[in-house]
Amino acid sequence: MADVPEIHEQELEYVGFWARVLASLADTILLLIVSAPLLWLLAGREAASAGGLPDLAELSGAGSLAECLVNYLLPAVAIILFWIYKSATPGKMMLGVRVVDADTGAPLKPGQAALRYLGYFVATIPFGLGLLWVGIDARKQGWHDKLARTVVVRRKPRPAAFPARR
Repeated sequence: MADVPEIHEQELEYVGFWARVLASLADTILLLIVSAPLLWLLAGREAASAGGLPDLAELSGAGSLAECLVNYLLPAVAIILFWIYKSATPGKMMLGVRVVDADTGAPLKPGQAALRYLGYFVATIPFGLGLLWVGIDARKQGWHDKLARTVVVRRKPRPAAFPARR
């Protein structure tokens, strides 16, 4: 299903909190690049019919069904599909990181990916404690990872090979 090469467990390391934060920031920026023009088109048309330019509150997209779809459904579908087909979001891909099944190391199944996404809500409700958990867990799992039985991994860096002496 995913085009991810087979990697042995001893070649992998769990990815920690700050690398995952960086990947999430990159993903957020990419989602904004896609969703902001869509929201502007939606809010801009509504504001034009009302006789004015859209203000910041209108651009936040809190109103119509279309705006809710752009703000909530589009990111959820995109992230889940990236996890299923690429084992990573674009931000994680930039860091050489993958999200895999914690037991088998295989790519996520659709239900597992959806559960992981919903687990983000569980992890953020108590002051983000479930996300901060990545920093203290031995396998670097947040609550969303534990709920969906996933881990975030990357290849261990290989030791540098020194040229032979003459």
